[in-house]
Amino acid sequence: MMLRRSFLSRFSAATAAFGLQPPQSSSTSRPRAWEAAHHEQDEWLADNAAKHRVIFDTWNAERFPDAVQFAGNIFETNKTDYDVPTKDMAVVICVRHHTTPFAFNDAMWAKYGKVFSRRMEWVDPTTKEAPTTNIHGRRLTALFAQGLQLAVCNRTTRALVNLIAQQTDAKPEDVRKELTSNTLGPSHFVPAGVVAVTRAQERGYANISIG
Repeated sequence: MMLRRSFLSRFSAATAAFGLQPPQSSSTSRPRAWEAAHHEQDEWLADNAAKHRVIFDTWNAERFPDAVQFAGNIFETNKTDYDVPTKDMAVVICVRHHTTPFAFNDAMWAKYGKVFSRRMEWVDPTTKEAPTTNIHGRRLTALFAQGLQLAVCNRTTRALVNLIAQQTDAKPEDVRKELTSNTLGPSHFVPAGVVAVTRAQERGYANISIG
């Protein structure tokens, strides 16, 4: 027994000298599986049984038509080529920064189109003027019928509220109530668009950045 202990002591010392460590048990060598923390504000992302999930991240008004077109392609291709019903698809367009006003209906564009246009650094590509309607409203409405949802950046919305209040002498709380009650289709005001995109990815959504 003494000889065995002596051998084990010398063996341990030798392995340490060469930087070797004895194998650890599987229970201690495996790292814990990573799991995202979930927050109440993001639960709407999981409020479906969709088998295919994608979120489009948009922030450039000039590129927004691409997001609308590609979202339509997602629905159409899954339906015609994969025989996937719309109930099995979760498609979200995140509108943030310069694309946030596209979440609002024609009434808001008729009233605040000039403010939106300046904030977006964008004009109607046809008239070269500030739009008085949501020029993407019709196409978005058609996609809403298939299940499209919008994630609307609340940080940008607050900035719009303050701009409108300053230029119209309206109360910010009144402007906010007006904007948030005049969105197109199913829209979710998220704390920040960039955060919503990361939360969606943590819940299994593929991310397509449009710009």
